[in-house]
Amino acid sequence: MQGLLFNSSSKSADQAFNLLPKDGEVLVYPDFFNKNDSDRLLEYLLHNIEWQQDQIKFYGKSVNLPRLTAWYGDHLKDYSYSRISMKTHPWTAELLEIKDRIENNAGVRFTSVLLNYYRDGNDSVSWHRDNESVLRVNPIIASVSFGATRTFKFRHISDKTLLRKVDLTHGTYVLMKGSTQHFWEHHIPKAKNILTPRVSLTFRIL
Repeated sequence: MQGLLFNSSSKSADQAFNLLPKDGEVLVYPDFFNKNDSDRLLEYLLHNIEWQQDQIKFYGKSVNLPRLTAWYGDHLKDYSYSRISMKTHPWTAELLEIKDRIENNAGVRFTSVLLNYYRDGNDSVSWHRDNESVLRVNPIIASVSFGATRTFKFRHISDKTLLRKVDLTHGTYVLMKGSTQHFWEHHIPKAKNILTPRVSLTFRIL
């Protein structure tokens, strides 16, 4: 049986579609932020966030993570995930602007955000689940994308025929909830044809 691949169609900012067929919800809101706001916020994020270059161990060697990252939140103490330690920075007015928009839609209050800076199509994130114990059971995670369009892929951890993907365009908002992080992995693959940057923000509740 062939794996199912789902590509998004255009929706207005107040409409969403669920990307997953079962075992969770991934609600996608294309154009949630209009172009003017998206352009302004992307410019701010590229030049004003405290980006850091993390490293991971790969066969005993330290290699650079294929993207830059930053962590902002309520609690000004270092945060660790996947053996990476991150310094927590205080919220900025622009991050709070994005956070408020997302919270009004999601109906929850987020306490932190992980930012990823994909400088071009050579940057990526490997298959993973956001299921750290600190996020508790069935975490609600909101993701916002600004900049270059990148493909967001999902695969079911036990039913290998279940695959989904969506193109994350400038200003798209995605809400992952329910049992998504228990049953689905996700990643952003490399895309050699992409020459421009993308910034993603994933809001979490700690």
